[in-house]
Formats: sequence, C-alpha cells, structure tokens
Amino acid sequence: MKMLLVGLLALIALPASAADPLPRAEPRSLGLSPERLARIGATLETEVREGRMPGAVVAIARRGKLAYYEAFGFQDGGRTRPMTREAIFPIASMTKVLTGATLMSVLEEGRLSLNDPVGRFFPALGEMRVAVDGNPETTVPAARPIRLIDLARHTSGIVYGNRGTTAAHQLWQRSLGGYARMSGPAFIAAMAKLPLLHQPGTTWEYGLSIDVLGLVIEERTDKTLGEAMADRILRPLGMQDTGFVLPEDQRGRYATPLPTDPLTGRPQEVRVGLAAPGFEGGGGQAVSTAADYMRFAQMLLNGGTLDGRRVLSRKGVEEMTRDHLYPEVANNVPTTEPHLTNFGFGVTVAVRREGGSDVLGSPGMFTWNGAYGTAMWVDPKEELAVVYMASTPGLIRQHYRRVINALVYAAIED
Repeated sequence: MKMLLVGLLALIALPASAADPLPRAEPRSLGLSPERLARIGATLETEVREGRMPGAVVAIARRGKLAYYEAFGFQDGGRTRPMTREAIFPIASMTKVLTGATLMSVLEEGRLSLNDPVGRFFPALGEMRVAVDGNPETTVPAARPIRLIDLARHTSGIVYGNRGTTAAHQLWQRSLGGYARMSGPAFIAAMAKLPLLHQPGTTWEYGLSIDVLGLVIEERTDKTLGEAMADRILRPLGMQDTGFVLPEDQRGRYATPLPTDPLTGRPQEVRVGLAAPGFEGGGGQAVSTAADYMRFAQMLLNGGTLDGRRVLSRKGVEEMTRDHLYPEVANNVPTTEPHLTNFGFGVTVAVRREGGSDVLGSPGMFTWNGAYGTAMWVDPKEELAVVYMASTPGLIRQHYRRVINALVYAAIED
C-alpha cells in the first residue's frame, strides 16, 4: 500500500515552527491597510468565541510578498489546542486544483491533449449512455465521447450522487457513494455501468470528473497520482506537508471541526487523510497547510514559476485559468458555490467573467474551495493570492467564504 506525504523525511526533520511560505513585506508597502487587515482577526476571533468555528489560518500575498499570515482560535473541535500556522487541513476539493496543475504538466510533455476522449485511456468509458430527464431506466447513447476538457471543467455528465435528487443521482450514490474505498480499476468499472446525467459538453455538473482525471494522470505517468503530483508540483514548490495520507507522527497537527454543526446541531467529523484511500482521489482526498497552498497559489499567479524555478509554462497556466464554459454550455456553477455568480470554469478552477458578482474581485480571478471549510483564490489584476484554512464542514463554510472575500478586498488601499 503506497502512502504519500511529500518529503516525509524532510518534514520530520523540520522544527515545529516552519518558515514563512513567501518573503514578508509590510502590508502598506503592498497597498494593503494594516488597520483593515486587522478586521480579519477580530472577525474570526468573534466567531471562535461565540462557538461557530474552532479556528482558522489565513495567508494573504500581494505582489509576490506575504502581507498577512495568522492563526486564530483552536486546532481541534474540542477547543483544547491553540491553532498554529503549521496546522494540516483536509482540503477536500482544493485537491482538484492540484490535480489540474499536474494534468497540465503532463500535457506540456505531449502525453495527452485536453481534446482527447477519455476512452483513449479507459475504453470502458468510451461509449457511455445518458439518462433521459434523470431517469436511469431510460437512456440514450452519448452524442459524443467525454473529453478530458469535459472532465476538467465538469461538463462530462458525471455526477456526485449526493448532490441531486434525480433517480440517476440516487443510482450513482448507491454505486459510488463509497468510492474512496475502491481501487482505481474498480472505480472506473463501476462508473462505466452508470448513465451520465447530461450529454457530454452540454452542462456544468459537479461530480467525480476530477477523480477520473487523476487516474488518467496515473495511466500516462505509470505512477500513483500522489507520486506524479509530488514529482511535478509539490516537491518543486517545497510543499512538504501536502499529500494524501498524514503520517502517524504528524497526526497532532490535523485540524478537526466542532463536534456538532453550529447551524444544525448534527454531529460532524472529518477523517480524510488519516487512512490510505483505495486510490488517491484527485477530486478531494488531499491534506495541506496554508503555507504550502500559498506557494502553489503564488506559482499560478506568477505564470508557472516560483523562486526562479519553472513548474508550469506560462501558456499552460493561462489555459488552465481561462474560462472554458462557452455560451452553449449550461452554467450551473452557482448551484455548488452560490457566491460565485457570473463565474465560468477553466481546468479545475472557477473563473470570474466581466460584470458583477456576489463577491468582490476582478475579471480573470480564479478560485476553488473545499467542502470541509477551506478556500483559495488568485486575482491576477490585483496581484493577489489568498488562502483560508478552517475545519467547518457544514453550510456555514459558505458564509465564511463571503466574509473573508469582503475583508480582504476591503483592505486594498491603492
């Protein structure tokens, strides 16, 4: 059984206090108001004090320099251990963006194209059928193959079974609800028997597409996704605390949620990353830190480089972070992220379009978040990268995404 936490030996040798992920600078020298940045801490400390969240870590960089990097509250849901900046979080769907960057690295070697049909790599997925009006009992052949770009931008027709009420969703949930315990081949074989919800290329529908992309990466590189990601993205960026399984001696750094959801009162628990999955799912199984993910976000903001080292080409990053939802594609992004109105979608990231939105930002900013409470975005126009780490898996996470967005942009003073 292959287990990954990148740079394990180096990680163990690190002192308890890790270095800043980027060079620091005074906020005002970067066009940010220190007084307004202080609102972030005041707001989060209130949330912790009033019992709505255990704690959080926030990192903000502008113009390539770290302006803000602070921890608040508690690392554990029992509120016994102070949060530290070195806390490790299950990042859920922020794993997708790491998978997207790894895919672009493989593409840049000529091993695949975004237009490739997925059947090239997994013949079982080459001739899928589509449920008519969400009814899996009535299906028609897919009008065209699923292509890698469909997987990358969620227009494959593949779904998450627990994110809809149709009979097709229910069938997907029964068949693949426990997919993290499956092997990769078993996952593909089970998926091949299920009907797609939409014709490929017609509708944005959130689902297991990026987990399939991760297995495509494995097929192209002859490595596990974690190994390929480490070789191409994590090690070059020094992301030593990012991977798919947390070693036993690092479990004390794992951030956990409150024992009950503050909105519903229902019990909640997150254990992703504490045991080896059946396969390393590119859609949501990684763990990371604010520092590691900030280095990744800054690399994307820099057009593929960090600390003088090129990880991706500039054109590769441009293609990854441009809007690939053309007018003929039904855009349902706000059904998953309600605050991302007027956002399209690129290769594993939502991309803001011209015009207004429910959140502050600029056209061309790109973002994606994690179901357990984490968030990230990059705004090239403002030369801004933001990473927010918290363990708040309930719907309250959507509230915090809006709040952090407002507080960060309110601090821009130039």
